[in-house]
Amino acid sequence: MSDFWIHFSSGLKHLCNLLAYKDVLFLLVLTVPYEFKSWNRILILVSFLTAGHTLALMLSIFNVITIKVGIVDFIIPIIILITALYTIISTGKSSKKDSIIFIAIVTSLFGIIHGLGFANYFNSHITGKATDKLLPLFESSLGFCVSQILTITLALLIGYVVQTLLKFSKRDWLLIVSSFVIGIVIPMIIRSEIWVK
Repeated sequence: MSDFWIHFSSGLKHLCNLLAYKDVLFLLVLTVPYEFKSWNRILILVSFLTAGHTLALMLSIFNVITIKVGIVDFIIPIIILITALYTIISTGKSSKKDSIIFIAIVTSLFGIIHGLGFANYFNSHITGKATDKLLPLFESSLGFCVSQILTITLALLIGYVVQTLLKFSKRDWLLIVSSFVIGIVIPMIIRSEIWVK
């Protein structure tokens, strides 16, 4: 098996891992306001997420910035909560359709924090000098990007089926998904190790 496929598939399989459910929750709440016809906006958001993830991972392998896993585990649910609340608050407002600046910033921040958290795993599996890790980093990030697109496509498909076949309104579906995600992340924030110290 080629080195490219090993690194690409590690990024690709990242969202298939049961421990990646936070990433899936974020992608779910990120895309619930959109439909397939909004593919260009979704692609922009995925690009911001991947760019933030890749940049943070690069900064980490060059020891420019590192972050403790406990802090990452605390910040990630907060970002998901902010995204879900923003989705609920902006439901039905036309300004949400006109601009994705806020959600793009939040998505980039999620990518950065996620990349810093992933850096521990990446650095323990890819050895050598920092410059030797660059190519595997980009190959892994490409796989991660593809896995995001597949996850988002599945989320959009589920949304389409629920709204078309089960006759849920877009607003109801958005509120159900966002509330479900909020119900999962609030206990994560409350039970975070950060409060123990």
